Amino acid sequence: MEHLDPTDREKILSSIRTIPDFPKPGIQFKDITTLLNNPDAFGTLMTHLEKRYAGRNLDYIAGIDARGFIFGAALADRLGIGFVPVRKKDKLPYTTVSEKYSLEYGFDEVEIHIDAFGEDTACRSDAPRVLLVDDLLATGGTASAASRLIGRVGADCVECCFILELGFLKGREKIDAPVYSVIEL
Repeated sequence: MEHLDPTDREKILSSIRTIPDFPKPGIQFKDITTLLNNPDAFGTLMTHLEKRYAGRNLDYIAGIDARGFIFGAALADRLGIGFVPVRKKDKLPYTTVSEKYSLEYGFDEVEIHIDAFGEDTACRSDAPRVLLVDDLLATGGTASAASRLIGRVGADCVECCFILELGFLKGREKIDAPVYSVIEL
């Protein structure tokens, strides 16, 4: 099951609420809280992701702060593998590696623990295989930085998975890993 069938796509998409003019005028914010509190739609999504990634020999799921934690941790549990958080700057308690990325006005930064994928990962010949997960792909800055972080600590980001992609923003062009979006808008 590589791609979502049309019935399941509609079930998931119709469970996501659009909030006009949030956080600022002109933005059509995609609110996933209505997907999360709909057990049928959420279960359909997670079953799709589990089937897609079950045979991929993944070692870890990395989720981007904060909504990527929800989907990534649930998927990691279903696949029986570890979950690694990629957090905003100064939110992780141990030694970290960070990566800056540009925003519309300025920069932001994400971090990962230096040993997120095990001790001495950078010295191994068989890099851990990691799937990066987040809820939304827009301009691609955060995901691109997170993917680079995974490589910097010695793992292989084999794919970046998003629940929604705003294709018109061309965010996937910034990411140096394969991209899969469950639903492209």
